[in-house]
Amino acid sequence: MENAKIKASQMFVLVVLFEMGSSLLVGLGASARQDAWISILLGLAGGILIFFVYYRLFIYYPELPLTGYLQKIMGKWIGRILALLYIVYFIYIATRVLRDFGELLTTTIYTATPLVVINSLMILTIIYGIHKGFEVIARIGELYFALIYIMAIIGMILVTGSGLIHLENLKPMLENGFKPVFRTFIKETLVFPFGEMIVFTMLLPYLNNPKKVKIACIGGMSLAGINIAITALVNVAVLGPDLFVRSNFPLLTTIGKIQLANFIERLDVFFMLYLVIGGFFKITIFYYVAVIGAADLFKLKSHQKLNFPIGFVILLASVMIASNFAEHIEEGLNVVTIYLSWPFQIIIPVFLLVIAFFRNRKKQPKQQSTQQPNQQSSQ
Repeated sequence: MENAKIKASQMFVLVVLFEMGSSLLVGLGASARQDAWISILLGLAGGILIFFVYYRLFIYYPELPLTGYLQKIMGKWIGRILALLYIVYFIYIATRVLRDFGELLTTTIYTATPLVVINSLMILTIIYGIHKGFEVIARIGELYFALIYIMAIIGMILVTGSGLIHLENLKPMLENGFKPVFRTFIKETLVFPFGEMIVFTMLLPYLNNPKKVKIACIGGMSLAGINIAITALVNVAVLGPDLFVRSNFPLLTTIGKIQLANFIERLDVFFMLYLVIGGFFKITIFYYVAVIGAADLFKLKSHQKLNFPIGFVILLASVMIASNFAEHIEEGLNVVTIYLSWPFQIIIPVFLLVIAFFRNRKKQPKQQSTQQPNQQSSQ
């Protein structure tokens, strides 16, 4: 692993930027229609519970990333196989997020530009950032965090000032009962984006004060979750449930409707910067942990050797992963969340925690018995 240390405030910022990343881009919780915000808040609550599993594993192995303590818990060979599967999972999710933002730019602004060109520019920027190191990425996060919140406040003022918000679009609450909301929570909002905090099991050892892990990560998750829920509320209030469900990029559609004082309009291009920044950090974090995880697994002295090859794989896969955006979204909702996210984010970590609990409980009596003879001999 890289010899880097970051502050709790920087970890907090990275969690917020990561969680908001592509969550604001797509219509998160759209299958719950006007109750999307409820399913998002449920996802936040469930995500925090899942994070406590990751946090407990970190307490057992504070100096090791996920790829390291997998081998401690499961044994050398099974642990290495699982570590390799996690690295592939991180690369795959980075690929999906890169495709999301490539599609955003090619369908809105750069309509005549090939997807591979847009994705290449993004991945080259990320390669440069990873080459500079994790501390540099964390410091850049602090800079852009302030910019994003300034833009969010301006956007909220403009949407409200334009008279676009119609609260009647939020009614009736729970029109079809709680079942659609709960289904959306289980299938979507629990694992995306909150369950994706599994990626931070690779980054927690970088925190210079391990005692602040809980407050930095849970605080970041909570702030991001509230922001995502508010965004969903505003999108539904402006667009209505039907358009919110049909729109590929609801936030951009909402911003595109702003018209104030007959000259403030067409701000969707300006606010695209807001979305691209979030996407940059989400891809960067998934990409970076894949690089350091592979370096840790294969015992390489420097992770820089893997930076460009893994970046090339992510770029190539982002173009080939689906023939069109509709197929890409369908795969993400019906395949990835159930068959990849649940096992890698929830099932395997819970299983690891159970084994780690019993292994560490067995060690404690042995440690106490070895300490007592030493104390008697000293007396």
